Amino acid sequence: MAYFDNASTTYPKPDCVYKHMDDFYRNCGGSYGRGQYRQALSAGGLVSDTRARIQMLLHCQSKQVIFTPTATVALNIIIQGMIKKGAKNIYISPFEHNAVTRVLHSYEKNGLIQVKTLNVSNDFEFDIERIRYQFDASKPDMVVISHVSNVVGLVAPIESIFTLAKKYDAITLADMAQSAGLVDCNVGQACFDFAVFAGHKTLLGPTGISGFVMKPDFDIPPIIFGGTGYDSANQDMPSSLPERYEMGTQNVIGIAGLNASLRWIEEKGIKNLWKIEHNNRQKLLELMSRYPFVTTVGNVPGKEYVGIVSCLIDGISNDSAGTIFNERNIAVRTGLQCAPLAHKFLGTFPAGTIRFSVSCLTTDFDFEELQNALESISQEY
Repeated sequence: MAYFDNASTTYPKPDCVYKHMDDFYRNCGGSYGRGQYRQALSAGGLVSDTRARIQMLLHCQSKQVIFTPTATVALNIIIQGMIKKGAKNIYISPFEHNAVTRVLHSYEKNGLIQVKTLNVSNDFEFDIERIRYQFDASKPDMVVISHVSNVVGLVAPIESIFTLAKKYDAITLADMAQSAGLVDCNVGQACFDFAVFAGHKTLLGPTGISGFVMKPDFDIPPIIFGGTGYDSANQDMPSSLPERYEMGTQNVIGIAGLNASLRWIEEKGIKNLWKIEHNNRQKLLELMSRYPFVTTVGNVPGKEYVGIVSCLIDGISNDSAGTIFNERNIAVRTGLQCAPLAHKFLGTFPAGTIRFSVSCLTTDFDFEELQNALESISQEY
C-alpha cells in the first residue's frame, strides 16, 4: 500500500528501529528502576541514553525528559497540573488538537478557566502586535501552541510568541507532536517551559512512547499516581524527577525503538531529513495540481510547512474518500483529524478534509501509486 498517513504515525520506520526492538526483547527484556540484576540495569542504561538523545536533539540539556505512553497523556499531565497550580487565563492557537482542547473544555465548561484564541489572520499570519494587544487586555497565565498544525502542516512561530508571553510571566507549552525530530527547534531557550513530543510521528519511533521536556524547577501536581520503584514507603508521589511523573512500568521496548530512531536521525541529520520531507511535499503539491478536481486547503505561499497537505475532491465526500482511496491501495486520513477548531478556522467544518502526509521515507512508488489512483478517480467520478 502507498502510505500517505504519516501525520497519524510514520511508516515505514528506519530498519534499525525494527531490529533494535527485536534485539532488545530477545537479549534484555527487563524493566528499569525495579531491580539490580543485569537486565534491569541494561534497561536503565538504555532509558538514560534515550533521555540524553532527546535532550541533544531538542537542544535542551538543562531540562528534564519525562516519558509517557502518548503525547495526549503528556499534555494532560502538564495542562491539568498547571490549572491545579492556578492557571486560569489560557491562550491557544486556532490549530490545536483535541488532546489540548478537550482538556481545556472540561475545565472551562465548569467555570474554572477561560480559554482565548490567539490572533491569526486568514493568510495564516500570527500577528505578534495583535497578540500583544490581546495579552495587554487579558494577561495570559498559560500559552499552548501546536508547533505544527496536524491538518495543514503550518509551522507556527512559537519562539516569537513564547518570548512575548514570558513578558507577561505566562507558562508556555509547545505541542511538538508533528515537529520534534523534523523541524530543528531550540527548546533549551528560556521561553520554553514545556515541550511535548510523540515518538511515533516525526521522531520515526514506535507507538506507545512519547513524553515531554520541562524546566526542572517546575513543581506541577501529579494527576496519575502509582509505583515508581523509588521511595516506595512514601504514599505521596516522589518529588524527584523523572519519577514524579513516570508511574507504573514504562514501555521499555518502545524506548528501545525510539533510541534506535534517534540514533538514525542523528546520523542522517535533522536538517537533511527536513529537506527531503520538504521536497516530498513539493512533489505532492505538484502532483495534485495536475488534477483540476483537487483543491488544496490552507496552502499559503511564503509560509513554512511540514509534509502535510489537506484537500477537497469535487464529487467525492470526505466520508467516502477514505474507502475510495483504500480500494486503490492508498492510505490517507479523512474527516476532522481530531482538530475541529482548525477546520472551523479553515471553513471546512464539519466535513473536514482529505489529508495526505508524507515523510522523509516516502518513496517514488508511493507517488506513482497515488498518481494511478488520481487517474482512476478522474475517469470514474
